[in-house]
Amino acid sequence: MTEFFTAPGRFFRGNLHTHSNRSDGVLDAAEVCRRYKAEGYDFIALTDHFIGLYGYPITDTKPFRSDDFTTILGAELHSGAMENGELWHILAVGLPEDFTPPDAPHFLPVEDQESGAELARRARDAGAFVAIAHPEWSGLTMEDARTIDAAHAVETYNHGCAMGCDRPHGFHTLDLLLSEGRKLNLVATDDAHFSEPNHFGGWVMVKAPHNTPEALLTALKDGNYYSSQGPELRDITLSDKEIRVKSSAVASVIVQGHGSAAEARHGESLTDATIKLDRFARSPWLRVSVMDRAGRRAWSNPIWR
Repeated sequence: MTEFFTAPGRFFRGNLHTHSNRSDGVLDAAEVCRRYKAEGYDFIALTDHFIGLYGYPITDTKPFRSDDFTTILGAELHSGAMENGELWHILAVGLPEDFTPPDAPHFLPVEDQESGAELARRARDAGAFVAIAHPEWSGLTMEDARTIDAAHAVETYNHGCAMGCDRPHGFHTLDLLLSEGRKLNLVATDDAHFSEPNHFGGWVMVKAPHNTPEALLTALKDGNYYSSQGPELRDITLSDKEIRVKSSAVASVIVQGHGSAAEARHGESLTDATIKLDRFARSPWLRVSVMDRAGRRAWSNPIWR
């Protein structure tokens, strides 16, 4: 559930969705890593578009690791058509450098191409942490989403999509899948290209014993993290009748569940809030959002009851 708040280790701040000029980003990999490190991040995954147009890159960021900053190799994968006729976008963090490319020469579907579900399954089997990327931006339908059976998470906030087209969310997709019994987590990311202000807006806080690619990847797969735009989640404890949330100072604490089930507490500089669960009797899962006075949010992963 939320035992990782008190588990050994510490929280490391990271961005899981980033692009360089190896695909459609503006900056080279060294400068992308330098900027994230300068902004106080502990790690990033540079996830260039793994497509023939760019030579199927898994960008090598190992040279930019240091004692206080690390990187996880990864890519944004593409293959197969969604219901709207566009290619899938699948985030794969922790891909091996020899991952076999799909037949995806460009951003248009081709005949007999590997499906998105098959590609996601192959990435997970290869050791990657897999997330369904920007459902709102993609125009993802629930029929599309149900086909992906290998994802660890749904990208529920994408800062690049917020700034570029005001379509940043994936909460609707996630919550409906949860209510169908799919045990998925969520991630907030930048999807940074540095071509507009699409960076440093959404991240994950991963609880791990060490800031190494291996430890971080294990923690991500285990769900030992939360997502944020600024506020800190410090503890969540659940009983049969109530949930208690400790955080940095926020203005609202909101609990969501199946269907319309939700309950909120509002106040000034809230750091410890308890919410009754009377409205959640029919909900097998809960998740928590907190919001500060500037409107910045942090989100827990779903908690199964």
